[in-house]
Amino acid sequence: MLVQKNAPLQQANSFGIAARALTLVRVASEDDVRAAIARFDLARAPFFVLGGGSNIVLTGDVKPLVLKMEIAGLRLVDETPRAWIIEAGAGEVWHRLVAWSLAQGWPGLENLALIPGTVGAAPVQNIGAYGVELQDRFHSLTAIDGLTGEGFELDAAQCAFGYRDSVFKHAAPVAPEGAAWRRGMGLAGRAIITRVRLALPKAWRPVIDYLDLQKKCEETGVPQPDAQQIFDWVCAIRGAKLPDPAVLGNAGSFFKNPTVTPEQCRDIIAREPRIVHYPMPDGSIKLAAGWLIDACGWRGKSVGRAGVYEKQALVLVNRGNRADPEASVTGGEVMTLARAIQTSVYERFGIRLQPEPVVV
Repeated sequence: MLVQKNAPLQQANSFGIAARALTLVRVASEDDVRAAIARFDLARAPFFVLGGGSNIVLTGDVKPLVLKMEIAGLRLVDETPRAWIIEAGAGEVWHRLVAWSLAQGWPGLENLALIPGTVGAAPVQNIGAYGVELQDRFHSLTAIDGLTGEGFELDAAQCAFGYRDSVFKHAAPVAPEGAAWRRGMGLAGRAIITRVRLALPKAWRPVIDYLDLQKKCEETGVPQPDAQQIFDWVCAIRGAKLPDPAVLGNAGSFFKNPTVTPEQCRDIIAREPRIVHYPMPDGSIKLAAGWLIDACGWRGKSVGRAGVYEKQALVLVNRGNRADPEASVTGGEVMTLARAIQTSVYERFGIRLQPEPVVV
């Protein structure tokens, strides 16, 4: 366990926002996590778990204790007639896990290639792309209660996955004095995920329903691609649409794709026939947030040093100098731009866009 005071965070968040952690603890094992809990008494002081910093907007220096998650490790833990069960440390880079699993001959994560961030953050956000979400491959996870140091495991049902949502985003309700805490009722600010397990299906089939992947099938003349081909296609598509955070600071997709009723969708289509939309299994319709933002004229626009990416309106970027704390974008500029976009979309379409990143 390594403790740092007044630690700079500009290189620890993909937006490149200049901020500092009053106290940062680097944890490389479960023992490190428990040592931090004991030393800093997290039951009395708030804490913040930082992975790859790819889904956060820092609006100032971080006063809560920052636990920098660096637990590593990739391994096969079990094999059943239906699936390979693999495990990754919460500090592993997500894309490295995807590439490693394919190299072992275990398909299933290829649609999730190049999603930035660490493995431990994936269940919190229920990450997803190109027709696959984490919950589709999730098996279980191991976590530590930040208040007590107690270890526990959760399965998919206990994680309460939703669209870019999970039990880790919701605070537990305040229990009556003397009442026992019931795990699964909200774990924000309490659970510290240390290891994640995924079930990769042996009866694999390609998931290629998304338009971009359909186009790749047509362009290449390959109607039934294998997992490696899908992986390569997804990497190419994302590389063409999304900026590299190491070059142009960003937090990936900034807004969730909103869902509406079929009636609402028909009303919007009557006014905007070209709107990009996808029917969902529950009967709702998912709208492309990037299209909505683009239709409001935001592509390429800026507010201060925060801008909307020219190639994908769903991505907000750092137009300042991310190598210079004095010239980089601020969290305030990012959120001012985000709120202006939300207002535009609501005024035109009657839809409230919800940000994906965590605002700290």
